[in-house]
Amino acid sequence: MGARGGPPGGRPGPARATGDEFVYGRNPVRELLASGRRVVNEVLATEQVAGEPWLREARPSIRSKDALARLVGTGDHQGVVARVGPYPYADARDLVAAEGPLVCLDGAHDPRNLGAIARVAEGAGAAGLVIPARGGPGVTAVVAKASAGAAEHLPIARVPSIAAFVHDARGAGRLAVGAHPEGARDYREVPWIPETLLVMGAEGEGLRPRVREACDVLARIPMRGRVESLNISVACGLLLYEAIRNTK
Repeated sequence: MGARGGPPGGRPGPARATGDEFVYGRNPVRELLASGRRVVNEVLATEQVAGEPWLREARPSIRSKDALARLVGTGDHQGVVARVGPYPYADARDLVAAEGPLVCLDGAHDPRNLGAIARVAEGAGAAGLVIPARGGPGVTAVVAKASAGAAEHLPIARVPSIAAFVHDARGAGRLAVGAHPEGARDYREVPWIPETLLVMGAEGEGLRPRVREACDVLARIPMRGRVESLNISVACGLLLYEAIRNTK
């Protein structure tokens, strides 16, 4: 999936006055430049970071730490910011047809959780990630930072209805496994297949009724401690790697 236009070689061109998005932090900007998936209009960095070998080819403009913080609204930029074009969302139908497990989120309200899930999915080699078009964050700067740059490599699609998407994915041959604390099956007993669709619910709310009903299997993670559930990204990682382990 290539970038939508832009200067040859992925080098930054002149910044646009409006319509830009930002990616900040060393790993996110490094992976942004490495992936070549979206337009990079300008890279800005502190003098110290601008001299690091991985960034020299991007010819960053020098800015102070405070200037970068004002630009992106946070001091968590690690000395480097990229001004970029829109995130290139994938086509959900292409992800359904791809090889390997696919992760689907029935809502993820915290962008840091979305970023962490993208990092887990990319690291595990998932075919991609599907998120709702409404009711949750898209791939924002906060998501990109929390993903440590994984969002720049992982195909991510947005769909208007998660329930309808799950139904369509099942029709295309995917096994839809929904994560639910009261699921009928222990996750270790699920009949995982290579093209599993792992469906995760929103933080605190879990899977909505229509999405639960659309799944083939509801899987639970037994909890032996006093807390009732795991963080959504931790649970996603556990289930995703179990799916991969059982389908090699």
